[in-house]
Amino acid sequence: MIPRETINQIMETARIEDVVSEFVTLKKRGSNLIGVCPFHKEKTPSFNVNPARNIFKCFGCGKAGDSVRFIMEHEHYSFQEALRYLAKKYGIKIEEREQTPEELAAQNERERMFNINSFAQNYFSNIMMTSDEGQSVGLAYFHERGFRDAIINKFQLGYCPNSGSAFTEFATKNGYDKDLLIKVGLTGSYENRLYDRYQGRVIFPIHNLTGKVIGFGGRILTKEKTKAKYVNSPESEIYNKSQTLYGIFFARNEISRLDNCILVEGYADVLSMHQAGIENVVASSGTSLTTEQIRMISRYTKNITMLYDGDAAGIHAALRGTNMILEEGMNVRIVVLPPEDDPDSFVQNNPIEVVTKYLEDNARDFIGFKTNLLLKDAKNDPIKRATVIKDIVETIAVIPDPIYRASYIKECSRTLEMAEQTLTNEVNKILRAKYRKQLGLDPKQDSQLSYQEYKTYESSQTSPSYQSHTQAENQPPIGFFQEQELVKLLLTHGNETIEIEGKDENDNDVVYNTPIASLIIDDLKNDGLLFRDETHKKIFDAYDRGLDTGILPTAQDFTSSEDQDVAVLAANLLSTQYKLDDWQRHRIVVKTEDDVLKKTVLTSILRYKDMVIEDRRTAIVKELMETSDPDDQLILLQKKKKLDDIRTRINRDLGIVITK
Repeated sequence: MIPRETINQIMETARIEDVVSEFVTLKKRGSNLIGVCPFHKEKTPSFNVNPARNIFKCFGCGKAGDSVRFIMEHEHYSFQEALRYLAKKYGIKIEEREQTPEELAAQNERERMFNINSFAQNYFSNIMMTSDEGQSVGLAYFHERGFRDAIINKFQLGYCPNSGSAFTEFATKNGYDKDLLIKVGLTGSYENRLYDRYQGRVIFPIHNLTGKVIGFGGRILTKEKTKAKYVNSPESEIYNKSQTLYGIFFARNEISRLDNCILVEGYADVLSMHQAGIENVVASSGTSLTTEQIRMISRYTKNITMLYDGDAAGIHAALRGTNMILEEGMNVRIVVLPPEDDPDSFVQNNPIEVVTKYLEDNARDFIGFKTNLLLKDAKNDPIKRATVIKDIVETIAVIPDPIYRASYIKECSRTLEMAEQTLTNEVNKILRAKYRKQLGLDPKQDSQLSYQEYKTYESSQTSPSYQSHTQAENQPPIGFFQEQELVKLLLTHGNETIEIEGKDENDNDVVYNTPIASLIIDDLKNDGLLFRDETHKKIFDAYDRGLDTGILPTAQDFTSSEDQDVAVLAANLLSTQYKLDDWQRHRIVVKTEDDVLKKTVLTSILRYKDMVIEDRRTAIVKELMETSDPDDQLILLQKKKKLDDIRTRINRDLGIVITK
């Protein structure tokens, strides 16, 4: 683990303009810098870098944060990985804190596994490029497949000699432990004899998101029916095939830039596409697509294009796994290649312009594709047609967004020549059964839900009446924006002091210099008011602790927080898209927030209190309407009167006249 003092040193040293300019061309605009956002497609620059606050903010896609957050987002690193990247850039030495024996043992074994795999990759690549057998067998195979040396080197392809245990002997001579060689799957053991698991095979290293080799795929070059065509690394502490996508390290930035991921099936498909210049491509490597793999893609884009062979098997393969993709809220399109082609051959046999145009012209929305395909199979058979409709309805029902569901229902009602309301009813029936199952109720019993069940369930429905209710449900809670304004004041001025008039112990008029953080937090706590939004509350609590210890946090403590919600909120609140013109050159004096800071703080506190009190008052009015007990009514009326009086005083201070 990186010690806190080292983290602070990295944060203080890393300048946002230096870090971002390595990836984005920046131009000066006033005191800030602007450029084209690297996180979404745009023509007009909306990406803003603020050197004074040491943060970035895109006013197009909303990405925001400090230097560490930028590296995390752009390179898709973890917090610790981003810190190490910046430490290396600025020459800061990291001395890790002492770990527990258990942590040390686990990390040591993981590091040893990474080291062994890196050693093996170098060995396989070197053998293929320099040995007679490697060149005549392994390299010749890749050349025959049409792969150039540039793509071979990029993906670190290799070859394992067909000589029993050549690699294992070389590895053990270089000090690598045989038990660990067996554990990562490079070496096998039979009757106390060690052998190379990949002997006589070409090697496809599998990389994780940061480029480390976590496993291998080995393809046999002979036609021996007794041997598997592919041998893959076993599951280990560093390799889990259900959480791995072949080529993700080489494709991630292009997937993010193009906002689309092309999904293929095999290693060769990925290599051919990259060689042709289409780099936003990954493969599930012949395994069924998993939820973990889908979520990995969703870190970079919400759009997946699935590219399949044009034969019957390829077409029906396009239907597998797609429900899982839709369930994760992704958008899926299907491209089916001509019958004689797979992605590898199609790209190898056609110019890039033809490939690109084919992908653009033949990408079909998945549900539309599936509907037309199944209807074609059903022809005029009414029973098969009913089965198709049920299948399509089940697919639509997995989509989490009610607006998308409603859109697909409308489209499918036209294609299936069926009333939209009928499809809506069927989708809602599936959703209702699913929800009852989640509640531990009988999903087959399609009876009325209880009121509480219904209130939770209805937000997922598709009809217009449900949607209008959902929109109301999704409104921010009472006081949210008032809370946010107070949080912004804490971040921008929390450490500053303002003069507050008061009385001393002898009842004399005095003026106190009070930190703004103290004015906001103490005032709210004295009235028993706490923020409701969890992220707002984290910042509130941090300043509260700072007042107790005498060391108030700075804005950078929040923009550099490991808590992503806190860091993004802080960066957003500290950023502004607009710049005040220099009106003084026109001899016009414009008051800034600093000029009226005291009034701004006091007004923001009063507005927040007013909103909270009005919320409580509304709740009491509702109780009054629901109770018929005279004693309860009297108590509630007294409470309401007290709140009305407080609210009147607050609004008088705000200069607002209450008319109701």
